[in-house]
Amino acid sequence: MPEQPDLGVGYAVKRVLLGRPLATSRLEHERLGKPTALAVFSSDNMSSVAYATEEILRVLLPAIGVLAFTYVVPISGAIVLIEAILIFSYRQTIKAYPTAGGAYIVTKDNLGVLSAQLAGVALLIDYVLTVSVSTAAGVQAISSVIPLSVEVRIVLSLAFVWLIAYANLFGVRESGRIFAVPTYLFIVSLGLTCVAGIYRVASGHLQPFSVPAQEAHGGVSLVAGAVTVFVILKAFASGGAAVTGVEAISNGVPAFRKPEWRNAQTTLVWMGLVLGTSFLAVSFLAARLHVVPVADESKSVLATIAAAVYGAGAVGHLLFLILQIGTTLILILAANTSFADFPRLASFHADDAFMPRQLTKRGHRLVFSNGIVALAAAASLVLVAFGASVTRMIPLSPWASSRRSRSRRPVWRSAICGCGRKDGSSGCSSTVSGRSPPSSSRS
Repeated sequence: MPEQPDLGVGYAVKRVLLGRPLATSRLEHERLGKPTALAVFSSDNMSSVAYATEEILRVLLPAIGVLAFTYVVPISGAIVLIEAILIFSYRQTIKAYPTAGGAYIVTKDNLGVLSAQLAGVALLIDYVLTVSVSTAAGVQAISSVIPLSVEVRIVLSLAFVWLIAYANLFGVRESGRIFAVPTYLFIVSLGLTCVAGIYRVASGHLQPFSVPAQEAHGGVSLVAGAVTVFVILKAFASGGAAVTGVEAISNGVPAFRKPEWRNAQTTLVWMGLVLGTSFLAVSFLAARLHVVPVADESKSVLATIAAAVYGAGAVGHLLFLILQIGTTLILILAANTSFADFPRLASFHADDAFMPRQLTKRGHRLVFSNGIVALAAAASLVLVAFGASVTRMIPLSPWASSRRSRSRRPVWRSAICGCGRKDGSSGCSSTVSGRSPPSSSRS
């Protein structure tokens, strides 16, 4: 029997931590089917449903009082319309750029390498901030049930970052299976809550809450002011968090099984339908039940709705806890979307010699392991520097989002609106251009 070569300590450690290495020929089998891809790429997008309606109410209620409940659903409908425009645009881009249709490749082909660097770097920064804010928000949700010190929140946030990174190092298919369960747990539990809530409202078994009582028990203060265009637009921008993460699928087209572009398009539509219907349902229930957000953010609007829908019985309390667990997990796992896209985008930069060449190499399990580790390290630095405080990290995100939006302006031919981030920041920019992607042979 031939003697096995000594591949060094590093290889031995990777073998212990990650298991048997995969041959390059297995790359085709590591690609994702549509259900698994939906879990991998939609966690960032779907997590927005947990707070988008609440962000709208937090703007409207202190400005126009109870009239806010009249405007929640129309504003949510406008945001869903913007999402539909985005999905239509990305469907075209996915077909024109089946190898990867993100901002970097599209901008590079249309505007050149320099503009592509601006778009790509803005996205890379955005991915780092998404990981930092998502994990910190998930830990914050835990601390609302079990009080945690700042030091413990930092440690837990770091632990979640590296746990997600470790799962991604196992390979695309393995990480997809790991994260599919909590993603679908959230989708199913949220869907059940919305269906049960709409049924109980329609049948007259669920009555609106008392607004003065909620205000007296810690709700945000209501002011009966005038309805202005500025207030409506500000609420629209804040609720626009619901359309974040739509670009993730177009950045990850090569991760899909063949035909890649067709499967990516189908998954994108699935994601849009699930997000749109659930977001509108939550907004409808919040408006009909007159839910007032808690000023100190100790309880979410979604949790208030669920508590009312399920009641105080044992089964209802169990269903409420399942939704809360699913919500916490989806907030934390929203970071996984960045781990799916950041390494691939960094490899594009490295291919053009703008980042270290090591980022182009696939690792032990045929993933861009150096990119995964780099993302985890960068997010960890941000978490430590800002004490895992979502509020302190909020000002960092608009810079990346606005830079990314400006970089894309001449590329898309559809109206594109990039609104808000999951950290609560808001801003909206709409652009219209007559240029369309070139009719590449790849389409």
